[in-house]
Amino acid sequence: MCCGGVGKRNAEGEPIEHDEPVLVRVESECLTGHVFASARCDCGNQLRSAMRRIQQEGKGALIYLRQEGRAIGLHNKLRAYKLQDDGFDTVEANERLGLPADRRDYGVGAQICHDLGLKRLRILTNNPKKVNRLKVYGIDIVEQCPIEIEPNPHNAKYLRTKKQKLGHMLDNV
Repeated sequence: MCCGGVGKRNAEGEPIEHDEPVLVRVESECLTGHVFASARCDCGNQLRSAMRRIQQEGKGALIYLRQEGRAIGLHNKLRAYKLQDDGFDTVEANERLGLPADRRDYGVGAQICHDLGLKRLRILTNNPKKVNRLKVYGIDIVEQCPIEIEPNPHNAKYLRTKKQKLGHMLDNV
């Protein structure tokens, strides 16, 4: 998804390179948070916040990747939810199912950035692993912009786990 002038092409149909850093959100699919507004995560609120910030900036890109539940799929995500209801945190639940804590791959997101001519990003994320993974694909991350959402009683443990076990940069948990 492209917003506000990013992704323009020259007369030959090639992407126009952008020397100025561009605000970008690389968002992974979360049906429960994005569509059903689940309070168990911060995904829906992060997506809406990112879109507002890109709009305020006047240009930028939102890249939406189909990798539900940190790329374990919806069925496994719902199985992990059941384990979370039984007291496991999000990482423990995935591991108990024999799945990695996070199997997302950002190669497609990096390719989309390259196709849009985006080489230097100001990335909206709390996840330093996302930054590192995009750099591996030749994306120059010039700034990591936090996108923290105020915790609620339903996602406070989830957010603490993201900070403590997955290394997310969160100050308000």
